[in-house]
Amino acid sequence: MNIKDYALCIVIMAIWGLNFSVVKLGLNGMDPMLLTGLRFTLAVIPAIFFVRKPDVHILYLIGYGLTFGVGVWGMSTCSIGAGLSPGMAALLLQTNVVFGLFLGWAMLNEKVKFAHILGSLIALGGLAASLTVTDGSVNFQGVTLILFAAISWSISGILIKKSQTKAVFSFTLWAMLFAPLPLFLMSYVQVGASAFTTFFDHLTGVVLFSIVYQAYGTTLFGYWIWNRMIVSHPLSQVAPFTLLVPIFAILGSNILFNEVISLEKMLSSSLIIFGLLIGILPVERARSFVRRIV
Repeated sequence: MNIKDYALCIVIMAIWGLNFSVVKLGLNGMDPMLLTGLRFTLAVIPAIFFVRKPDVHILYLIGYGLTFGVGVWGMSTCSIGAGLSPGMAALLLQTNVVFGLFLGWAMLNEKVKFAHILGSLIALGGLAASLTVTDGSVNFQGVTLILFAAISWSISGILIKKSQTKAVFSFTLWAMLFAPLPLFLMSYVQVGASAFTTFFDHLTGVVLFSIVYQAYGTTLFGYWIWNRMIVSHPLSQVAPFTLLVPIFAILGSNILFNEVISLEKMLSSSLIIFGLLIGILPVERARSFVRRIV
C-alpha cells in the first residue's frame, strides 16, 4: 500500500467512527427508526439507478437488507437513543466478529481454532468489563440493543457469503432498498403517526446534516473507497484498519459530547480490540469483518 491508500483507509475509519456521534446528533427529537430509514432512503436513491443489480437470488437481497438495515443500524441507532454512548456503541458492535465466528462454525462448517477461541474469550472479557462502567454511558437496554445489532451483523455476513456475490458494493446497495419501508413501519408502530406529522418540526440543520452524513459519507463514499481498497490490496493489509473505528468513535464522542474515557472503558476497549487482533483478524482475515460498518 502506498501513502495515499494508507491515508484513505484512515480517513474512512474516521468517517465510520464519527458516524456514531453523528447518529446521536440526529436523534434530537427524531425517532431512531425514522432516522435510520431516511439514511437508507437517501443512500439508495438515486444511486441505485446507476448501479447494476447483482446476479443473486432476491431473497438474499431482502434478507441482507433486513438484517443490515433494521437489525444492525436500526438497533444501533436505538441503542444510542436508549442512552448508550456513541463510543461504547461502536466498541461493543465489534463483538459481531465473535458472534460471526461461531455462527460460521455452526452454519457454514468453518473451522474454529484455538486462536479463535482465545481471542473470543478475551473480547468477551472486554464486553463484561464494559458492564462495570458507571458514568451513565452504559445501560442494560443500550447494551442489549447493540448486542442484537452485533448478532444481526454476523447473520448479514453469512447471507452475503451464501449469496456468493463478487459485487459486494452492488449487493449492499440493492439490498438496502429493502430497509427503509420496514424501518418506517416500525417507527409508526412504536411512536405512531406523530413521528411523521411532526417530522419537519424536528428537521433542523443538525438533523439534516446527520442524515446526509450517514447516507453519503458513511454509506456510499465509505463503501466505495473500502471496496476499492479490498480489490487493490491483500485483505490481511486492509482489515486491521477497521480496529481504528471504535477509537475514532470514542474520541469523537469525547469531543462532541464530553464522554468520559474512564479506566473501565480503556480496559474494555483494550480487551475487545486485542482479542479481535490476536484471535480472529489474522486467521480469518476478517472476511466477515470487512463487509460491514455503516
